[in-house]
Amino acid sequence: MARHFMMPPPAPRYALRHATVPACLVAGAPLPSAPDAEGLCAADLLIDGGRIAAVQPPGTLHADLGPDLRRGMVLPGLVDCHTHLDKGHIWPRSPNPVGDLPAAAHATQVDRLANWSAEDVRRRMEFGLATAWAHGVVAVRTHLDSLGPQARISFPVFRELRREWAGRIELQASSIVPLDVFLTDEATALADIVAESQGQLGCVTRFRQQPNVPLPPDFDIAMRRLFRLAAERGLDVDLHVDETGDPEVHTLARVAWLARREGFAGRILCGHCCSLAVQPEAKSAATLRACREAGIDIVSLPTVNMYLQDRRAGRTPRWRGVTLLHEMRAHGLRVAVAGDNCRDPFHAYGDHDMLDTFSQSVKVAQLDRPVGDWIASACATPADIMGLPDTGRLKVGAPADLLVLPARDWSELLSRHQGDRTVLRHGQPIDTTPPDFRDLDDLMTTA
Repeated sequence: MARHFMMPPPAPRYALRHATVPACLVAGAPLPSAPDAEGLCAADLLIDGGRIAAVQPPGTLHADLGPDLRRGMVLPGLVDCHTHLDKGHIWPRSPNPVGDLPAAAHATQVDRLANWSAEDVRRRMEFGLATAWAHGVVAVRTHLDSLGPQARISFPVFRELRREWAGRIELQASSIVPLDVFLTDEATALADIVAESQGQLGCVTRFRQQPNVPLPPDFDIAMRRLFRLAAERGLDVDLHVDETGDPEVHTLARVAWLARREGFAGRILCGHCCSLAVQPEAKSAATLRACREAGIDIVSLPTVNMYLQDRRAGRTPRWRGVTLLHEMRAHGLRVAVAGDNCRDPFHAYGDHDMLDTFSQSVKVAQLDRPVGDWIASACATPADIMGLPDTGRLKVGAPADLLVLPARDWSELLSRHQGDRTVLRHGQPIDTTPPDFRDLDDLMTTA
């Protein structure tokens, strides 16, 4: 339950006084005060008609207008640009007893073939969206497993949910199939379904039956076809790349080279990119330069990569499984963090809570000393990657979709789960109770 002093009055025009806000997220107005060493400012926020009307110096707005937050932090609604709503919450019926990537892929395939009807997919996706909503997430991009007939089942469900959730959560979708699909006629039909759904064309940049190290000649053929199908339909591209601890896997560099060679003009988002972290510095730096030249954005999935990578029974993992976030930023790349899988064979845990994802990312990848503007990786940056320029920032004139937190600084935020947050949508508090896992119990028997 939200703390009483954090609750705004039931009025269309009110103030959130004596708040703390990240300087990097203030837009459409001058900074309300000088940032401290961690990039935080003191501010008064004026909300009017469900929108942010002003971000002003602390003490500017009259006490009668609204609560004194006593330096409580105000964040914009958060953005999850890489998740898998269609896989979500199947763990009770399809656990991964090994916990590694091959076992996850096998368990998911078995479950998909047995259980993924339109009704099953819809209910689990709705559950994920309702959970994200309760936690203060305002935009989600989900990957949809798209092999064979599944694309014709899941994408119509996605389109229905996008309509139903319009005005609450901005919902996008990308296809995900093995790369070898783009050597077949199935690729054209898939690209047409994605285009009909105004989605992103995506795949895992690995073959099922061919060796991936070294890259076979078919790699270039398949990737070029993906880029051309996307270009012909005006689609952006979203890829799962190098989700491995094998230092000999250099797919990201080849994707960047091919994107430039093809002259692909759309956005390209590459997720995971784990093998960069175990390659020599000179090699990884050259790859990052190629990504910058190709205009590639990166999304890191720290919690899931920590869960899967370097896992062997009875052995402590030797590396974190996380890509080179600091180095990517230093090379001028846009870098986001995202939640990825929730309670499925790829990740036994998770709750669609981007504030928790950000908190874990800071600790896993040492995004502190100072935290500075890394908060943008969970809101403004993924919003930009998704083409949502008014989302994920404290922007004057934008909807007042906000999180009001008891934490007064990064230390407090990162030390304690902010379960008593207040979530505002269009300026009004919502019920932050997530749906009960029991709501899915009837789906959890194996077909």
